[in-house]
Amino acid sequence: MSAPAPSPLAIVDAEPLPRQEEVLTDAALAFVAELHRRFTPRRDELLARRAERRAEIARTSTLDFLPETAAVRADDSWRVAPAPAALNDRRVEITGPTDRKMTINALNSGAKVWLADFEDASAPTWENVVLGQLNLIDAYTRAIDFTDERTGKSYALRPNEELATVVMRPRGWHLNERHLADADGTPVPGALVDFGLYFFHNARRLLDLGKGPYFYLPKTESHLEARLWNEVFVFAQDHLGIPQGTIRATVLIETITAAYEMEEILYELRDHASGLNAGRWDYLFSIVKNFRDGGARFVLPDRNAVTMTAPFMRAYTELLVRTCHKRGAHAIGGMAAFIPSRKDAEVNKVAFEKVRADKDREAKDGFDGSWVAHPDLVPIAMESFDKVLGDRPNQKDRLREDVRVEAADLIAIDSLDAKPTYEGLVNAVQVGIRYIEAWLRGLGAVAIFNLMEDAATAEISRSQIWQWINAGVEFGNGEKATPELARKVAAEELDAIREEIGEEAFAAGHWQEAHDLLLQVSLDEDYADFLTLPAYERLRG
Repeated sequence: MSAPAPSPLAIVDAEPLPRQEEVLTDAALAFVAELHRRFTPRRDELLARRAERRAEIARTSTLDFLPETAAVRADDSWRVAPAPAALNDRRVEITGPTDRKMTINALNSGAKVWLADFEDASAPTWENVVLGQLNLIDAYTRAIDFTDERTGKSYALRPNEELATVVMRPRGWHLNERHLADADGTPVPGALVDFGLYFFHNARRLLDLGKGPYFYLPKTESHLEARLWNEVFVFAQDHLGIPQGTIRATVLIETITAAYEMEEILYELRDHASGLNAGRWDYLFSIVKNFRDGGARFVLPDRNAVTMTAPFMRAYTELLVRTCHKRGAHAIGGMAAFIPSRKDAEVNKVAFEKVRADKDREAKDGFDGSWVAHPDLVPIAMESFDKVLGDRPNQKDRLREDVRVEAADLIAIDSLDAKPTYEGLVNAVQVGIRYIEAWLRGLGAVAIFNLMEDAATAEISRSQIWQWINAGVEFGNGEKATPELARKVAAEELDAIREEIGEEAFAAGHWQEAHDLLLQVSLDEDYADFLTLPAYERLRG
C-alpha cells in the first residue's frame, strides 16, 4: 500500500490532547476520510428512510415481517460464519466506557467479553473519543496502568490469558462527530470515526494476539443498515490487507423495527456476524418513539414495571434466541444494571437475587450469554450460565423450535396489566435530570439509585414523560399527566438536588441546563428522534 496523502479531514474546534498524535495519524485519518467519502452518502439515505418508515408506522399503527425478504427467512440452508475461538464462549459480558480505570477493571473482571463502549455509556467529548482509542491501544500493548488520585489505589492488567475479549461498540449511524470534518465542512459520522480509528490501529495487533477486531453495532433499524456495515467491513479489510471475515459483529436488536428483521440482519452480515443482543431500555424507547401516536394500547407503564417476562418482551427475546440458533449465531441477553451498595447489605441481597433470577431465566431460555454492569455481578451471572452450559461454550444447539411468534405479538403492549403511576413520573424526571447532568460533564455511565444508567435510560425516561402527557394519562392518585405537572415535579427535583449536594456543588454542575433539556425533549410537540442530538450541541469538549 502506498503512503497515504495528508488527510483531507480537519480537526475542528478541539483543544489538543496528550498523545493524540498516536491516534490521529495522517494514515489513520486518511482511512477515516475514505470511509466517509465512500459510505456517508448511503448513511444519509438510510437515515432519510428511517423517517419514511416512521411516517408509515404513524399512518398504520402496525408492523409486520417484510414480504420482500420472505425468501431469506424461508431458506433454511444459510448460516453465519463459525465463531472464532475468542468469541465462542460469551457466557458473561461486562459493559462500560473506555476510560483508563474502566479499561483495566473490565479486562480483569473475569467476564468472557468486555463491551468497550463509545456509544451509550460514553458521552462523546473529543477527549473521550480520542483517549478512549488510546486506552485500548495501550491495553493491547500492555502499556496501561492507572493510579486513583483520591484513594492511591493502583490498577494493572492481569496476564493476557485471563483478560476479557474486547467487543467494541461505535456510535450509532445517526450521530456525527463535530470535531472531524471534510473539506466541505461536513462532519464525519461518529460510527465511522470510532470504527475507523479502532480498526486501523488494532486489527493486526489483535490478530497477533489470537483475537480479532470485534464489534457491537447499535441502534440498527433495518437489514439495509446492516448491509451498509457489511460493505464497510469488506472495504476496510481489503484496504488494510486483513483477511475477509476477520471482523465479527454482534447486532443489538434494540429497535422495534429491527425485531421484525432479525434473520435478514444476520443474512446481510453472515460472513461477519457473531450474534444478536436483546437491549431492553432502547427497545422500549423505540416502541414509544415509533408508536407514539398509536393511542392508548401502546402506552407503556413505568419502566421498572416492564420486566422481561412481559408477554411482548418474551416474544422478542424468544424470537431472538430461535433466530440466532437457527442461523448458528450467539444469542446474548440483557443488562443486569445493579450497582452494589458499599453501605447497605440488605439492598445488595435483594438485588442479587433479582439478578440471579433474571440470568437463570435467560440461560434456561437458551441464551448463550448475558450482560452485567459491575464486576461484582460477574460471578452471579457466571453461575447461572455454568449451571446450564457446564463445559460447553454455548447452547446454539438448542434450536427453540417450540417458539412461535406472530407479528402482532411483538407489539402487544396492552397485554400488560401495569399502568403508569405518579411515582413512575417522578422517577423518570429524577433519573432524567441526574443522568443528563452527568452526560453534560462528559460521563456516559452513571450510578443513580444503585443502577448503572446510560443514554438509553434517559431516552426511555423522557419518552415516557412525553407519551404519558400526550396520551392524557391519569394516575392512580387522581393527578393527570400534563406539561404543568412535569414542570412542577422537575422544579421539586431541582430543589431536592440543591439541598442534597449543597449550593456550591449545585452551582458547579449543569443542573439547570439538564433540567431545561429534559423538559425540552419531554414537552416539545415535535418529538426529537434522539435526546443525544440536542444534548450534543450543549456538550463542551
